[in-house]
Amino acid sequence: MRELSYLEAIREALQQEMRRDPRVFVIGEDVGVYGGAFGVTRGLVEEFGEQRIIDTPISELGIAGAITGAALTGMRPVGEIMFMDFTTLAIEQLVNQAAKIRFMFGGTATVPFVLRCPAGSGTGAAAQHSQSLENWFVHVPGLKVVMPSTPYDAKGLLLAAIRDDNPVIFVEQKLLYKTRGPVPEEDYTVPLGKADIKRAGRDLTIVATGVMVARALEAAEQLAREGIEVEVVDPRTLKPLDAELIIQSVSKTGRVLIVHEAARTGGYGGELAAIIAESEAFDYLDAPIVRLAGRDMPIPYNRTLEYHTVPQVENIVEAARQLAQGRV
Repeated sequence: MRELSYLEAIREALQQEMRRDPRVFVIGEDVGVYGGAFGVTRGLVEEFGEQRIIDTPISELGIAGAITGAALTGMRPVGEIMFMDFTTLAIEQLVNQAAKIRFMFGGTATVPFVLRCPAGSGTGAAAQHSQSLENWFVHVPGLKVVMPSTPYDAKGLLLAAIRDDNPVIFVEQKLLYKTRGPVPEEDYTVPLGKADIKRAGRDLTIVATGVMVARALEAAEQLAREGIEVEVVDPRTLKPLDAELIIQSVSKTGRVLIVHEAARTGGYGGELAAIIAESEAFDYLDAPIVRLAGRDMPIPYNRTLEYHTVPQVENIVEAARQLAQGRV
């Protein structure tokens, strides 16, 4: 199978869906001639024109309002927020309008949009351009939250998200854009709410999201050389969550390490820990549930400090080793 980068997989999903469905359009800051802040939409304006690849003023609230209104009138817009940090400026439309409209109208109105959000640290972009805010949106009833970790998942989940009748927050960790992997050329979808076992194992489960999936897999390779077989589970969609697969994995291994980039306090790991503790998997646990997450501090500009603010491969290896050896 051919390989694409994560960035190319997202672009191909947009191209294929815009060719298939004339209701789909892309809107955001510099998505047209410039091709998007990270180059994801490069070349699309030449194929689809400025009526379907729409450059906006610098107004995240305006982008969120535009895609909400367009979705209500039968379109299927894909908005781009240049950095996820700037969703702070769009919260009113996303949380108080888009998330609630279908419920308030008894299902007679739908808001089928996707909001793409480049997120996360690792690029030296400092505190205002490096945050992982996915759990803010997980907390809001009415929104779906998707977080692909591979090129294959990025294309399939984006196609599924565009076709979904609900507003979807689509989180793209910026370091993943250049990663490569197999991606079918044909149209396919990855269902929202279906987790994936990225690596099978027997000794402990690592549940990881976003860029942490790749780091967990690298850690698992190192641990395998020590005789510790790690199972790596990627939720892929944080909401709806495939809790059943996670519970099955933890019940099998008896140990679980939850890894995410966002700050630990109020992070998604706490929700996963609660779900596991409240399930039948609790009876199979041989050790406490362990969380490994970003530090509770703004992301530093200094690259060395930034590196030590979020979990790295060596941190995952050490935490998993201690858990597998019963030292927690």
